[in-house]
Amino acid sequence: MLPWLDALRCPHCREPFALEGRTLRCPRGHSFDLARAGYVSLLPGSAPISGDDDDMARARDSFLSTGAYDALRELVADLAARALEGAGDPRVLDIGCGTGHYLSSVLDRVPGAQGLGVDTAPRALRFAARAHDRAAAAGWDVFSPFPLRDAGVDLLMDVFAPRNPAEFARVLRPGGRLLVVRPAAEHLAELRERVPGMVRPDPRKEERLAEALAPHFTVEDSRPLRFTVALDDAMARDLVAMTPSARHVDPAALAALDGPGVPGEARREVTVSVLASLHRPR
Repeated sequence: MLPWLDALRCPHCREPFALEGRTLRCPRGHSFDLARAGYVSLLPGSAPISGDDDDMARARDSFLSTGAYDALRELVADLAARALEGAGDPRVLDIGCGTGHYLSSVLDRVPGAQGLGVDTAPRALRFAARAHDRAAAAGWDVFSPFPLRDAGVDLLMDVFAPRNPAEFARVLRPGGRLLVVRPAAEHLAELRERVPGMVRPDPRKEERLAEALAPHFTVEDSRPLRFTVALDDAMARDLVAMTPSARHVDPAALAALDGPGVPGEARREVTVSVLASLHRPR
């Protein structure tokens, strides 16, 4: 948390923090303790917890550890490295970071970069806090003002996560970049056919995204990525369980996907189709 201490602001009064032992404290006496797992929650005490629950975070960790999404991880790292070229000791903010899987790939690719993963799920933050030795983790609500000073971030990542374009623009430096990754129409199509209730991509997603970002950002680059992955039943179950679809799918449908995962088990090809784009602040 130390490399980010000067950038953090109290969510109650916007004052800077000092670190006293394992507590962040502002001049007005608001304090937030660092959890033993290494992250700090800057959510107000009365705020409802949203985002991934424990099962979703564990499923995400299990699925991503198989390497099935490594092509996407490489694309994120490639675009991030391009965006940060020439920046000295840049700061990378990952909104909706989950387990820190994509943030860690960027920190591996960009020596000296310092990462901060943001999520609302305590289990995800536990994973993210230990995802990389140059990563910290904090909890806050993406739809509220970020507890960060203005213009202190070099790259802001939003991978399959909610967006707050006005706050993104506020915390980015003038020469910073926003990296957005979202599903395309064919994403997980075969799995959606097999599992009733899975969430389908919004057919107007690109139109809505462009409208939301246009007042604050211009598009600098856009990259489609499409590949197939071979999933056994256990991998398929984790993939469904780690997404918002987990809240809409009948638990019996998920249980039916929970195969033994033994060698030789039948695998099914599933399409991964996403769009990744870099944006420059206006």
